[in-house]
Amino acid sequence: MKQFRPVRGLRPARGLPGSPAARLVAALAALVAGLVVVLVPGAASAAPVCKVDYTTNQWPGGFTASVRLTNLGSAISGWTLRWTAGTGQQITNAWNAQVSQSGATVTAVNVDWNGSLATGGTADFGFQGTWSGSLTPPSDWSLNGVPCGGTSSPSPSPSPSPTVDASPSPSRFPSPSASPSASPSPSASPSPSPSPSVTPPPSGCSGTGLVVCSGFEDQSGTPSGEWQVTTPNCQGTGTATIDTTTAHSGGRSLRINGGGGYCNHVFAATTKNVSAISPVVYGRMWVRHTTALPATHVSMITMSDSRDGGKDLRIGGQNGALQWNRESDDATLPEQSPSGVALSSPLPVNRWVCLRFQIDTTQQAMRTYLDDQEITGLRVDGTPTQDVDAQWLRRSTAPRPTTFRLGWESYGGDADTLWYDDVALGSSPIGC
Repeated sequence: MKQFRPVRGLRPARGLPGSPAARLVAALAALVAGLVVVLVPGAASAAPVCKVDYTTNQWPGGFTASVRLTNLGSAISGWTLRWTAGTGQQITNAWNAQVSQSGATVTAVNVDWNGSLATGGTADFGFQGTWSGSLTPPSDWSLNGVPCGGTSSPSPSPSPSPTVDASPSPSRFPSPSASPSASPSPSASPSPSPSPSVTPPPSGCSGTGLVVCSGFEDQSGTPSGEWQVTTPNCQGTGTATIDTTTAHSGGRSLRINGGGGYCNHVFAATTKNVSAISPVVYGRMWVRHTTALPATHVSMITMSDSRDGGKDLRIGGQNGALQWNRESDDATLPEQSPSGVALSSPLPVNRWVCLRFQIDTTQQAMRTYLDDQEITGLRVDGTPTQDVDAQWLRRSTAPRPTTFRLGWESYGGDADTLWYDDVALGSSPIGC
């Protein structure tokens, strides 16, 4: 029987190769295998879930902001938008959303009628606040707990396009301003348009055709003479007095302490013949108040309309923004839809604001200005505009104001303290 001999040069395999070269080959193979694992691409980042357009208007110590939330993800039935406010910012009131603040974290929750957002759907809301130092834009926007950029990584999410208006105007409609974003999104709010009829008008009592021109400097105690206190239909706790501690100019102003509830209203009415002003009634006054306009309906300025059975034409507020209201049919300007209200403006608190208006008595045409910035939602031009004046133009007859009253009237439970000064009415434009 033949015996097998091992082939010279070959050894039986026992464990790992023993030579240095073999050990090096094995180590490289293991390293390559590890690199293969490490370089497997991770899951792609989630798509952005929302987009936020944010615009502000500021004045010393205060600001208003308009926010438009666009849902870029799946349809939702309710939303919570969170962000980090800039240092020194504190929100004081809001409209079209429930807004709260804890430290620098701000939370906005939808109200009943704007919670459902389809893909691409939008919701508009706004708020008013105070600031110190500098008014910096918000950061870290998130919708229902998901960053708007669609990624939870520590890298910055795509920034919204905040713009800060350097103008002192309190209007919610921003003037052109620098944005920290390299490619800011267009603002959802309309830009203010200057009055085409002011080039510029006189700002005091030197204008032609003035029927009313009063700084209340000849008044003391209870208004008298040219101004008479009136409480239509019923009388309650409201008072009208001449204040010597707060004034826009000079040393006196008209102070209104207006209570909640209709019978706690009070007005000071001019005895001048307002019906003599034509064809356009121009009004200008400075107003200061302490409490932000409420969600319920209030009036601050009323004028009897001889072409509407003597019913009042009123300037006031609702849903936190300025509005015109017609007593006879309760028509409002703008319409009280979310889009309509967003075209108006809040009335800033604790500072003097110049409020101007013009009423054409020959056609349905009205304009309103806050600190010489026109409020788009308070314009009537004869052509129905959805969410603005379509409801108002159901009545085709132009108003004919015959009286003019300054005060406070609440149709809910809202109270306010207001001051009026440097009041003028005439047939020519009057500036601030």
